[in-house]
Amino acid sequence: MELFEDETSGGNTPELTVSELAGDIKRTVEGAFGHVRVRGELGRVSRPKSGHVYLDLKDDRAVISGVIWKGVASRLDTPPEEGMEVVATGRLTTFPGQSRYQIVIEDLRPAGMGALMAMLDKRRKMLAAEGLFDAERKKTLPRLPEVIGVVTSPSGAVIRDILHRLRDRFPRKVLIWPVSVQGKGSAQQVADGISGFNAFTPGGALPRPDVLIVARGGGSVEDLWGFNEEIVVRAAAASDIPLISAVGHETDTTLIDFASDLRAPTPTAAAEHAVPVRSELLAWLADRSARMSRAQVERLTYRGQRLRDVSRALPKPERLLDPGRQRLDLAAERLPRGLLQATEQRRLAQTRLSAALRPVVLSQRLAQLSQRLDSAGSRLAPALVRSNDQKTRALGQTFARLGATSLHQQRSAATDRLSDLARRLIDANRLRINTLREQMTALDRVRETLGYRATLARGYAVVRGDGDVVTTRADAESKGITEIEFVDGRLRLSGARRSRSGGTPKTEQGSLF
Repeated sequence: MELFEDETSGGNTPELTVSELAGDIKRTVEGAFGHVRVRGELGRVSRPKSGHVYLDLKDDRAVISGVIWKGVASRLDTPPEEGMEVVATGRLTTFPGQSRYQIVIEDLRPAGMGALMAMLDKRRKMLAAEGLFDAERKKTLPRLPEVIGVVTSPSGAVIRDILHRLRDRFPRKVLIWPVSVQGKGSAQQVADGISGFNAFTPGGALPRPDVLIVARGGGSVEDLWGFNEEIVVRAAAASDIPLISAVGHETDTTLIDFASDLRAPTPTAAAEHAVPVRSELLAWLADRSARMSRAQVERLTYRGQRLRDVSRALPKPERLLDPGRQRLDLAAERLPRGLLQATEQRRLAQTRLSAALRPVVLSQRLAQLSQRLDSAGSRLAPALVRSNDQKTRALGQTFARLGATSLHQQRSAATDRLSDLARRLIDANRLRINTLREQMTALDRVRETLGYRATLARGYAVVRGDGDVVTTRADAESKGITEIEFVDGRLRLSGARRSRSGGTPKTEQGSLF
């Protein structure tokens, strides 16, 4: 029985734990391969909340798991996307927790220009499917903008070309948002510049641009790649201010060109699209003014000639007045006869009326009225007596009710009630005043507790710029006059000079028309 157990137990082979065996395999794999460069297609790409990136490298026959730690992933120029063909550089190792080998990637680059173009085409189709490139979303550029915002590098030749072209064509105010146009972080800076200009408040300390220009000189696909990033394209599509893209030369095309409202082949051409030529406008205005003057003269001449032609067909004024004069003479001849006839008619009517007013008729009418008056007088005397009796009885009843004793009693009772009401009113007013005084005292204590002056007494201060409370350094730098309030008074300071390294826009004022 013991011999059987020895044969089945493996003889002298040492026993290893699972962890020991996994560690031996890990050391063997890492010692045999070390750093490797692997070319393949990215399969599954996972980005958990930890910031690490987990992916698969595959070809038509095999798959290798890979991991990019958070620090390396944040420094990659090209973020990994599923379906991209890449060359990964890293060290081969194992993951004992799942019994698999994997590559810890330290560098990841697209496998040639074809991979970049394929990734770019895939991104373009995705953004186009969302409608970011639709023509209906394009905004019309203003004819003559007051302020032009430029997002570009402040030290390159691009901004000088734009400013020079604007001075030649039509001087305008220019706001420059300094950004890096190449390398790591350039896409985020360009997107922040577009969003920052859109965040300006109309009528604020810095004027809000009427049109934006995103510009960069020519370069390779890798140099211009920041303008193909999704964050830049979405910022350009979301801009409420009309945007002109001027990235690279005429043959260069980036995704921001599709999302912008107008694509200019060069930065100089962008300045030409932004403003018209002042001399051409003046010439056009002079030509229109001359044409208007000629048209007015010709119109007045034509109207005058037309009026003269029409006046020839009109009769003379004397002929127009002759019929009226004749009718007036005829009416003057008929007026005396008409007056005589009207007078006779009035006299005849008066005679007929006077015949009806004879003394007999008047006497009869007077007798009738006298009879009616006597009849009314005979009826009025008894009515007056009866009314007098009724009033006398009512007056006696009222006098009986209004005796001196009753009046004194009513007055005494009313005086008592009035005194009681006055006492109660005084007590109520005194209680109300005390209650309100206590409430006022409590509210005043709350006010002192919640007021900022109690905070000032603990060593704090309030910073104001141009009369407004300032809470950030950027706001303080943008204000002209800064004032600090302490518990014992206020200290007035002059405006601080704004730092150009912080990304705050600076204003370059061109000559105004």
